[in-house]
Amino acid sequence: MVDATLAPSAAPAQQILRDSSQFQWYVIPLMVVVIYLYSEQWHARRWSVILGGLAFWLMDWVNEIWNGLVLHFSGYAPVWGAPSDTAFLILAGLNIEISLMFAVLGLAAMLTLPRDPKAKILGVNNRVVWAATNAALSVLVEIYLNHIGALVWEWPFWNASSPWLIFLLGYLPFYLVGAWVHDMPSRRRQVVAVSGLGTFVAASLILFVPVLGWL
Repeated sequence: MVDATLAPSAAPAQQILRDSSQFQWYVIPLMVVVIYLYSEQWHARRWSVILGGLAFWLMDWVNEIWNGLVLHFSGYAPVWGAPSDTAFLILAGLNIEISLMFAVLGLAAMLTLPRDPKAKILGVNNRVVWAATNAALSVLVEIYLNHIGALVWEWPFWNASSPWLIFLLGYLPFYLVGAWVHDMPSRRRQVVAVSGLGTFVAASLILFVPVLGWL
C-alpha cells in the first residue's frame, strides 16, 4: 500500500518498485550492448578504462542509495525520482535504463580523459577541469530531462534555479572518483578501490532492501 503522504510523483513509482511484471524485451539488447562495450575494452586490455568506468558506475549506486534513504526517512519523496514508465524500477531514483546508461557513460568518460594526468589547463590540473566540465554538461542534461518530465524533483534545494548541489553531489564525484581509480599507479590499488566500492554498495543494498526494507 502506498503511503498517503507520498508526493504525487513518488506514489506511482512506489507501486511498481522492483515489480518484474514491468519487464520489457528492449532491456536485453541494451544489456548486450553494455557487455559488448566492456568486452571491447577487455580485448584491448584497457584495464584502467574498465576499472575507472566501474568506479564511476558504482558511485551512481552510492548516490541512489542515499537518495532512496531520503524517501524512506522523509516519507515524502526522493531528492530525484525516476519515471514510472520503465522496464524495471530498481530504487526510487534508479531504473534499469538509467543504470545501463551510467555503465556506458563511465567507459566514455574514462576514454575521454587527457593522456597526461598531471598536465594543467589554465593552471588547474586537467582532471579537475575535465571533471567539472563533464559534471556541468551532465547537469544541463538532467535539467532538460526534468523539464520534459523524464526525471522528477520535489525538494526546493534540488532544482534548475539552484543547480549547485546537483553539480557537487549529483555528478562531480562520479567523474573525480572514476579518474582517481583510472590514474592509480598499480592494478592492485585499482582493484582494491573498485572492490571496496562494490562491497559497500552490495552491503548497503542487502541491509536496506531485504533486511530493513527501507529502499
